[in-house]
Amino acid sequence: MTKITITEKQKENIARKNLLKEGEEVEGIAIKGYDFSSGADYEKLVSSFASSGFQASNLAKATEIINKMIEDKATIFLGYTSNMVSSGVRETIRFLVQHKKVNVCATTGGGVEEDIIKCLADFILGDFGASGSELREKAINRIGNIFVPNSICCI
Repeated sequence: MTKITITEKQKENIARKNLLKEGEEVEGIAIKGYDFSSGADYEKLVSSFASSGFQASNLAKATEIINKMIEDKATIFLGYTSNMVSSGVRETIRFLVQHKKVNVCATTGGGVEEDIIKCLADFILGDFGASGSELREKAINRIGNIFVPNSICCI
């Protein structure tokens, strides 16, 4: 194999060509979050997600789809995994079911099991970086950064 040697000047030229080249202008929705200086208007806050970027913009799209489904009187299915029940999303799921915002729920067996376990005691906010071996020594189970003591899992 032949080794190719690049001089410092050649490296600089390559960097300049790739990093300092003139780019194209981008058109679309400008990224802008909610302005809290006028107080909290929850409808406007949720609407602002459409221009917030990252997951917030996907939440805004989901909200539009759901509102259209409600308007069209569509049958709404809600599918979720057990980790959603373990998290604070459980209360949102309960609200949606209680207020008949969904027609059908589909979950895993773990979703039902963790819902029952969560009725027995609180799950505790932990740390993703916590040592698994130390948690095992203390008989604490982990669901991401959520801690669940064996005392409520092993009845």
